[in-house]
Amino acid sequence: MHPKTMQLIRITFWCSAILLAIGSLLPTDLLPRQTATIWDKGQHAFGFAWLALLGLLTFSQKPWTVLIALLLYGGVIEVLQVVTGWRYGEWLDLLANGIGLLIGAAIWLLVRSMATPRR
Repeated sequence: MHPKTMQLIRITFWCSAILLAIGSLLPTDLLPRQTATIWDKGQHAFGFAWLALLGLLTFSQKPWTVLIALLLYGGVIEVLQVVTGWRYGEWLDLLANGIGLLIGAAIWLLVRSMATPRR
């Protein structure tokens, strides 16, 4: 992949990770109203699928490290939600994060297999 493309993916990954944390820790009344109408577990799965795809594209030489680090990141966010006093951490949210990671990894594998030249 072209170095500028890789740099853009890397920047997008880190910005996405920061925005996901901020959105997860803000009081819900500060978030856009439509956020509350979307299924919570779906938001978790989508957000972590996105992070997994970008993270695996950025750090493709260590896929297991990326996935484990992102799962731990999701766990830290859940713990921090409990500490805030205005959000709630849930085990099912962490499970949805993990499902999202699997979806993102599956998409990454598909993209990788399509980009690999066949003999």
